[in-house]
Amino acid sequence: MPSLRYPKVVGFELTEQVGGGGFSRVFRAVNADERKVAACKLVLTTAETTETSHKMLAKEMRIHSALKHPNVLEFFNAIIVDLTNKHAYVPGTYMLIEFAAGGDLFDKIVPDLGIGEDVAHLYFTQLAAGMEYIHGQGVCHRDLKPENLLLDAAGALKITDFGLSSVYKLKETGKTRLLTERCGSLPYVAPELNSESPYQAEPIDIWGMGVILFTLLVGNTPWDEPTKKSPEFRRYVSGDIIREAPWNRLGREVLSLILGLLDVEPARRMTIPSIMQHPWCSRPSTIASQGVTALADHLTQPMRANGDYDIAAPDVPMDTDIDGDQVMSSANTQFTQSLLLFSQTQNGRRYIPNLTRFYCSIPPHELMPLIYESLEGHGVTCKLKPLDENPSTSEVLKLRIGGYDLRKEMFKGWVDVEKFTYNDIECSFCVMQRDQGNPISWKQLWRALVQSPKVEPHVLRKPSS
Repeated sequence: MPSLRYPKVVGFELTEQVGGGGFSRVFRAVNADERKVAACKLVLTTAETTETSHKMLAKEMRIHSALKHPNVLEFFNAIIVDLTNKHAYVPGTYMLIEFAAGGDLFDKIVPDLGIGEDVAHLYFTQLAAGMEYIHGQGVCHRDLKPENLLLDAAGALKITDFGLSSVYKLKETGKTRLLTERCGSLPYVAPELNSESPYQAEPIDIWGMGVILFTLLVGNTPWDEPTKKSPEFRRYVSGDIIREAPWNRLGREVLSLILGLLDVEPARRMTIPSIMQHPWCSRPSTIASQGVTALADHLTQPMRANGDYDIAAPDVPMDTDIDGDQVMSSANTQFTQSLLLFSQTQNGRRYIPNLTRFYCSIPPHELMPLIYESLEGHGVTCKLKPLDENPSTSEVLKLRIGGYDLRKEMFKGWVDVEKFTYNDIECSFCVMQRDQGNPISWKQLWRALVQSPKVEPHVLRKPSS
């Protein structure tokens, strides 16, 4: 059976899958002639794909391609391969977009700790600037959540994924319309979407911004859903939760901002102009002028303080100087270097944006059963991908995993284990790649795995200084 083939997208060749789930995949795409790198989101087309799905995808591309702002991930181009060409290429819509070399913002957050108020201030003001522009274009995002906030090679925040967005305002006249579709992810969705009444567009995004700011500051979402089913949300509505952890760790100024963003009454909820004028937002950033290396240091300080960095990047020396995977110039920046988004693998030094990774002192065929058993012990569904018929020496063992986190959100992803040689001993390099779900929950799962009784004894760490 012939292997899958992907077409070139306006000169860009799809080189490596870096994410995706369900009917979509995300690839790194390279234009060798122009020495440029982009991302390509492929939404698969099958015989079951409906006309409604095609129309929704067309709307997403139409909206995204029209948005041009420093804090919005740029849309470059797209091609469509229909089912009549399925024998030549994989059918689907190929969307060429800006490559976010800094990876997920929330991949750097320590669960239940956050990223510090100064870094949260910097990124929240960038989020507000991006949303001010998006609303100014008459567009409501409707799916603001951690998974849709990325970082570019200089560490700037980029809003992405406009699959649920909608045009609610005519720019020429300013005339607005109410929206009716129910969409979004439960921990981030506004409470007015629980009714069947039409709703105002902008307050929906403001609520999502409030949940994101809270999560940046404390390392977790405030509730699993904004309904009476959630004890935490009930205590929020009553006001009791403000005296409890982690709410009582928030400073008075930022707490007043969060309460304004998360006003359960849409008409009273803050607007973008009032957000910009709030004292917590309007003050100058203390780290914006310090440069990208300092930004990376501030962003990762909690990870270094609690030991996560010692596991994700233990400075393991390799018995090879092969550079099997070209380090892309667009990813190899001071910011990504400082974030340690490059790892030593059997094929040399490679760009890997996921900090949910670790090294072990035993070979892959010994480590993978321990990973399998440990994850199943945490209620995770696991399925080992069969090896190819002719595995090469660089064969990667792949484990498909999925389940639901404590906030009832579904997660899916892969655990990849490849061998490398360390002190003449065959060892393992493991990367957990998330396709779907909350990055903070994924980080919690990574930490549970590296601390599990069966895996922890073999994990390599940076020596104490």
